[in-house]
Amino acid sequence: MLIKPRYSPRDLIRWTRIEIFLFAAYAALITALYELADCRFLHLPWAPVAVVGTAVAFIVGFQNNAAYGRIWEARKIWGGIVNASRSWAMRVQDFVTNEHAKGEVSEDELIQHRRTLVHRHLAWLTALRHAMRQPRKWETFEEHKTNREWSREACIPERRFTLEDELRPTLPEGDWDKVMSATNKPAAILCAQSAHLRELKERGLIWEFSFLELESALEGLFELQGKSERIKNFPYPRQYATLSYEFVRLFLVFIPFAAIPEFARIAAALTEKGSSIGPWFVWLAVPFSLVMSWIFYVMERIGRVGENPFEGSANDVPISTIARGIEIDLREMLGEEQVPEPIPALFDVQM
Repeated sequence: MLIKPRYSPRDLIRWTRIEIFLFAAYAALITALYELADCRFLHLPWAPVAVVGTAVAFIVGFQNNAAYGRIWEARKIWGGIVNASRSWAMRVQDFVTNEHAKGEVSEDELIQHRRTLVHRHLAWLTALRHAMRQPRKWETFEEHKTNREWSREACIPERRFTLEDELRPTLPEGDWDKVMSATNKPAAILCAQSAHLRELKERGLIWEFSFLELESALEGLFELQGKSERIKNFPYPRQYATLSYEFVRLFLVFIPFAAIPEFARIAAALTEKGSSIGPWFVWLAVPFSLVMSWIFYVMERIGRVGENPFEGSANDVPISTIARGIEIDLREMLGEEQVPEPIPALFDVQM
């Protein structure tokens, strides 16, 4: 998720530099054919092109609103995961005690149970964020060259490290085989949490009402996981995405054909008045067409990359950073000395 107060023009130009060159070359070609090769038939009335542009703007606006809605919903879900995680660690610390134990155990064993429950929760976070980073057929971010450049430079943790390597420090050995053989690994980890809670309840290390509270917390985590999976596994409807993509490109084709004749008329009027810039004024249609094309293209592309908020783009929900922040909080709540550092923002962007 971008944490700059705004996009800098340099960022946008670098991100769309290939298209800027293509738009400029296309407009220059049509202008040269119109002016130098005297192809005056390369002309479209401005009014119908403007009507098409208005329709395209509505479609692109709808796409951007829908994409932003998906991003904002995903951010609220992961904000809920932050709160639920802190509550989980707090309850585990206070509920796992000898107060109702059938056979009193040592404080070291209680601490170990608390640590296991919290560490297993960290394993759930790890499995969930890796699941959210898994590519889907409808995700298109990596198809563009400049997007792939960002992915290589960003060093997204879920692409640098395997799930197995990141799970080993937090997932108990007794859960390993069952979790790794499961299709839905985050769900398997939550089931292991429930089984552990039941064992502690049967031994009296968790009071029955406390057990219900912790089970309710697990139910809340299942709900948050399901909401996150819903966004990941249900794409922005392809009919809207495809129409927006094709209509914008069709409109970009029309722009020079409508802009060049308008600039040519102004150039002719200036030439009649004896202005020295008259014969060259028509070439201003090239930067004008470039700017118009670039604006519509950027609007459409921002909506396109925002459709799937877990792909790892600069505008996605920074689930890696959020998960690391949760890990830091929970380890400090356990009183652990070895606490990882926050994930640094690269190019002012959180991962």
